[in-house]
Amino acid sequence: MNRDTLLRLLSMGENQRIEFKAGINPAAIGREVCAFLNSGGGYLVLGVRDKGDVVGIPPGNDLRDLERQIVTGLAPGALVSFEVQQLEGKPVWVIEVPAGRDIPFSFRNEISVREGERTRRADVDVIRDMVLRRQVEPERWERRLSDANPASDLDPEEVRNTVRQATGLHRSGQAADETGNPVEFLEKLGFVKYGRLTNGGDVLFASHPAARHPQVRVRAVCYARDQSDDNYRDHKNFEGPLVQALEQAFAFVQRNTPSRARFRPSRLAREERGLYPPEAIREGLVNAFAHRDYADFRGGIAIHVFPGRLEIRNSGILPEGISTDDLSKGHLSVLRNPDIAHVLYLRGMMEKLGRGCMMIRKSCREYGIGMPEWRSDPKTGVTLTFFAPEVAPEVTPEVAPEVTPEVRSVLEALVGTMPRRMLQEKLGLKDPEHFRKHYLLPALEGGFVEMTIPDKPQSSRQGYRLTPMGRQALAQRGSGD
Repeated sequence: MNRDTLLRLLSMGENQRIEFKAGINPAAIGREVCAFLNSGGGYLVLGVRDKGDVVGIPPGNDLRDLERQIVTGLAPGALVSFEVQQLEGKPVWVIEVPAGRDIPFSFRNEISVREGERTRRADVDVIRDMVLRRQVEPERWERRLSDANPASDLDPEEVRNTVRQATGLHRSGQAADETGNPVEFLEKLGFVKYGRLTNGGDVLFASHPAARHPQVRVRAVCYARDQSDDNYRDHKNFEGPLVQALEQAFAFVQRNTPSRARFRPSRLAREERGLYPPEAIREGLVNAFAHRDYADFRGGIAIHVFPGRLEIRNSGILPEGISTDDLSKGHLSVLRNPDIAHVLYLRGMMEKLGRGCMMIRKSCREYGIGMPEWRSDPKTGVTLTFFAPEVAPEVTPEVAPEVTPEVRSVLEALVGTMPRRMLQEKLGLKDPEHFRKHYLLPALEGGFVEMTIPDKPQSSRQGYRLTPMGRQALAQRGSGD
């Protein structure tokens, strides 16, 4: 969450989805988190009084300790985000809670709900209503029972790795160790029921989940040209336990992405690095594995490495109420597979709910490359595209060409492909001729923006998009900021 978003929350005051607390009382905070899970999600801001006065977090408090107490007290488990922010020179803690899909949730065996600005204990009628609503909803694919045999199909090493990493990050509220019974540990996490693995447990912890679920395979191709054809340099299929497949997919991208060199003014030696920021690639892959639609047997995850771009595609459209524009702004997360996401969280691969796309954009900006793009299509799913910088192969220029304030505002407003009228309205300009002469034409003539139909400048279907030079100028401007 950025500072502007936090200030906007404070200005709104306490309501159905926002709660302030000046002190750190784990029991009270746990009840609030539980209530938000049961009532559509929301935010808790700690270190702020009821009226919005910032008092800060008293010294000696540990956010990680609070996180452990809250997460381990929730049943069933839920992925909740904790982060530190600064306001008026004082630390405040922000807890972001998604809308829970497994209602009713409880905290230390107590079920709470949110009503307006207050949280109360749920009565029998409210609990009965939540249970009935849950019963009429279709069971999630990851919760259905798999045909896998825990005795023969389970990969004990994957369970041990989960225990080890969750313990190291102080995220495991389960009484388990690396030498314990893997089945008992998975029962506590909800991945084993009635002696059988769930589909989610199969995907995460079985040795060969693709034998029962062929849609979990990951197809990765490195093409020789900037188009999909039979002329490719590398081709692999990954189908082991989810985290293993994720790591193999990341390694595939790394080895098939050429490195580039650049010289910094402050250093004599040149700096070698890949075309794309590794943390952005990893975050994009984690999002694809966590949010894809596993119930679609025709789907899967596809990775296409082209000379000029990298595409990560996963089956399933964006959840209802989430658009591609929302991805760049951050939002309360809508988890399609919360059980799978929870294990990725335990292993340190998912951190902040609804912020993965913002982290990807931030990494690209700091790395000095153009902004990535997301597309959602009912047939192909959600595709994340990274664009390679179109510069000389050996040396990356350190400074982009200078741009006027008017052109810079066009670059910052232009997202994907936009028609002229939409771009003008986004800039808040009312005079079409002024916009054309002082904004659009200089951007076009400078090579920062291009037409989608250059042969027909007056076409009613004309659109405008950033060129590689425009993406570079925008990225380097953002990095300088």
